[in-house]
Amino acid sequence: MASPPHVAVVGGGSTGTGIARDLAMRGLDVTLVEQGNLTHGTTGRMHGLLHSGGRYAVADQASARECIAENRVLRDIASHCVEMTGGLFVKRPEDSEEYFQEKLQGCADCGIPAEVLSGEEARAMEPHLAKDVEKALSVPDGAVDPFRLVVANAASAQEHGARIETHSTVTDLLVEDGEVVGLEVEHASGAGKRVHGVAGGTETIRADHVVNASGAWAGQIGEMAGVDIAVRPSKGVMTIMNVRQVDTAINRCRPKGDADIIVPHETTAILGTTDEEVDDPEDYPEEQWEVDQMIETLSELVPMLEEARSIRSFWGVRPLYEPPDVGSDDPTDITRDYFLLDHAERDDLPGLTSIVGGKFTTYRMMGEEISDHVCEKFGIDADCRTDEVPLPGSEDFEVLRDYMDEFGLRSPIGRRSVERLGSRAEEVLDTDGPNPTLCACEGVTRAEVQDAIDGAGSDLNAVRIRTRASMGNCQGGFCCHRLASELHGEYDEATARAAWDELLQERWKGQRHALWGEQLSQAMLNYALHAATQNRDHDPAGSGESGGVAGDGTAVDFGAFDSGPPTGTAEDADGSGRDGATDAVADGGQRGD
Repeated sequence: MASPPHVAVVGGGSTGTGIARDLAMRGLDVTLVEQGNLTHGTTGRMHGLLHSGGRYAVADQASARECIAENRVLRDIASHCVEMTGGLFVKRPEDSEEYFQEKLQGCADCGIPAEVLSGEEARAMEPHLAKDVEKALSVPDGAVDPFRLVVANAASAQEHGARIETHSTVTDLLVEDGEVVGLEVEHASGAGKRVHGVAGGTETIRADHVVNASGAWAGQIGEMAGVDIAVRPSKGVMTIMNVRQVDTAINRCRPKGDADIIVPHETTAILGTTDEEVDDPEDYPEEQWEVDQMIETLSELVPMLEEARSIRSFWGVRPLYEPPDVGSDDPTDITRDYFLLDHAERDDLPGLTSIVGGKFTTYRMMGEEISDHVCEKFGIDADCRTDEVPLPGSEDFEVLRDYMDEFGLRSPIGRRSVERLGSRAEEVLDTDGPNPTLCACEGVTRAEVQDAIDGAGSDLNAVRIRTRASMGNCQGGFCCHRLASELHGEYDEATARAAWDELLQERWKGQRHALWGEQLSQAMLNYALHAATQNRDHDPAGSGESGGVAGDGTAVDFGAFDSGPPTGTAEDADGSGRDGATDAVADGGQRGD
C-alpha cells in the first residue's frame, strides 16, 4: 500500500492547527511548524469573541453567514472552550436608528437569531450599562478561549499521527524544477521547547505539498518561493480589565469603528479594538493614547470602566487580504472573508497553497476547504469530520460537575478546573499527591500545571496558554516562581531559571501601558517580589567577600547580612530572629498575605 502524501503546514494558529487536524483525520501524513508557541501570531492576540455574525450583518453578509454557521459547530465540538455569554448591540441617543434597523434586518437576512430589547430590558441583563442606552439587539455571541481551542486542535492532530513543531522558524521554501517540495526550518535550541521533536538546529522537511497558513506572515512565506501574496496587516489594540464588568459581549450598534466592543473573557473583560493598517506584523506596539481612547470611548457604554483597573494591553494584527482586482485605501472596508490561493493555477508554482484572510470563528471552515483542496490534488476520497467529532476535552462534557468532594478542591477552584479541562478533568485532577493551588487568580492547581508541562515541556509560556496561570489580576506576581519550581526534578536549574525569566518578561511587556493607579502599585509589588527579593533582574552586586556595588552605584556591605540582626531586635517565637516576611520569602512566597 502506498504511503499517504506528506503535507507541511506553516503556521500554528487556529487555521494552521485546524488544517493539520483535518488532514490528519483524513489519513494524510502531516507536519506543522510554528515560529513561536502555538497561537504566537494573530490567534493569541484576539479579543476572544465567538462571532454570531451580527458584527458583519450589514457590511459583509457572506462573512456573517459563515460566522453563525461556525458558531453553532464550535458550541458542539469545543464546549469546554466556549462560553455562550450572548451579545448585545446597544444604541445610544447619538447612534443612528436607521443603522439599528439595518442591523436587525441584516441579522434576519443571514439567519442570525436577534431580538430587540428596550433599554430597561438590556440593563436588567447588564446592570452597568449606561442609563441613556435606548435599546439593544440581542444576538448569540459568545466568548472563546483561543489558547485552549488551538491546543485541543493540535492535540487531536497528534492523536491522528501529525507532528507538531513549535519554536521552529521557516527560513526557506524548497523549490526544485519549478515546484515547491518542502521547507528549511530552524529549530530553537533548549530542552522541552516544543510539543515534541528535535532539540535544535536546521532541518530539511521534504513534503508532497506545502500549505501556507501563516496569517499576517503569509506574504513573507510567499516571497521565499517568489510569489506575491498581498496581505494587508491591520493592527488592533486591546486592553484587559481586572474583572468582568459585564457578563455579555457588548457591541456598539454603529458602523465599524475603533473602541466598540467589550468581551467578557474568563475572569476578565477585554476592551477592543482599533483598526490601523501596518507594514510589519511584528513591529507595531500599542501606544498610551490608544489605551486611553479605548477606556474613554467604551465608558460611554459602561461608565464604571472609567474608574476600573486595567491590568495590561496588547495588540494583534489581522491578516486581511484584498484580491488584486479590488482596491481600497481603508482597511475597515476590506472583507473579513477568506481566500484560498492555489499557486499552481495562479503563479504556475505547483506544491504550494496559501489560505489568507478570514476570522478566528471560521477557522474550522477554512481548514475544511483547504483540506478538500489538498485531497483533491492527490485523488483522495475522504470526508471532513471536524464538524462532528468533538475536540479533546469536549466529549460528554458537564461544565457544572462538582469536583469538591472527589478531588478535595474548593468548589470555585474545582469548577474553574473543569471548565478548562472539560472531559479530561477526571484524568488530570485525580491525583494521589498533594494538589495545591499554584495560581490563585485563575484557580490553577499543581495537577493542571504538571499536565501542561507534560505536553509543553519546560516552556512556561506554553504552560500559561494551556492553563491561564499568571494571566490574572497579579499578572504572575504570586505564581511565576511557583510555576518555575514545578520544573524541578525533570529539568536542570539553568533551564528552569531561563523559563522563569521568559515568563516574567512576557508578563511584563503587556503592562507597560497600564501603569497607573492600583495597577502601578501591583507592578511595583511584582518588581519587589521578583526583581528585588529574588533578584530576577540579575543585578550585579559586585564582587569580593564583604562588599559590592548595587544597581544605583551605592556600596553594598554584605558583611552586615552575615552578622545577624542588630542588637536589641526582638526574635520571633522559635528563636530564629526571622520575622514573618522573611519566612514567606524562605518558603517560596507561598503565604497569601
